[in-house]
Amino acid sequence: MTTPETAAAPSERTRIRRIPTNAAYDTATLHAIVDAAYLCHIAFADDKGAHCIPTACWREDDHLYIHGSNGSRMLKRLTDSECCVTITHLDGLVLARSAFNHSMNYRSAMVYGRFEVVSDEAQRRHALENFMEHLAPGRQAEIRPGSDKEYAATTILRISLAEAACKIRSGGPNEDEEDMQQPAWAGVLPLALKPLAPVMDAGCLTPAPPYVNQWRQD
Repeated sequence: MTTPETAAAPSERTRIRRIPTNAAYDTATLHAIVDAAYLCHIAFADDKGAHCIPTACWREDDHLYIHGSNGSRMLKRLTDSECCVTITHLDGLVLARSAFNHSMNYRSAMVYGRFEVVSDEAQRRHALENFMEHLAPGRQAEIRPGSDKEYAATTILRISLAEAACKIRSGGPNEDEEDMQQPAWAGVLPLALKPLAPVMDAGCLTPAPPYVNQWRQD
């Protein structure tokens, strides 16, 4: 596993040029950003132009996985050409004493490459079970498993995380010396994705399992 001290940009197109001190290319940082995400955005092009589509994602080892209907235009296109996958977590608004120096705190990752189809049936089923566990650990054992018909209607793709770059900003504003006397509030307005109280379905008679009771911990 690469570390922040040893990692380098895996390719020329992943080398971060704008504020390179915010770059991270190590495996641990990349995996942490991907694992914290439920959604990614995938940019690709076809004969109708350029597209950027949000979709659910999860990680297994050194691959990012997605899934969808066999008829999905995006899934069909992603195996034909290169694409770029992005994930961003917004952590705060950074307010400076000048308009120019305002910023945002964030953790982001960009992955380049081409998706491949997961065709082995055992691997396909295992991947979708892992997706369910990513959403709610312990739920796979409680629910009705997917049927053969449902699995047959689903395409599962994965892309290697080998060609990726992360960019992270944290901390307060970077001020110019001449702005330090400006009588304006400066600092960070933190942001976070916050779990809210579970809402039980009206027809549900099953007691809440631990992963539901622990969903919101104030």
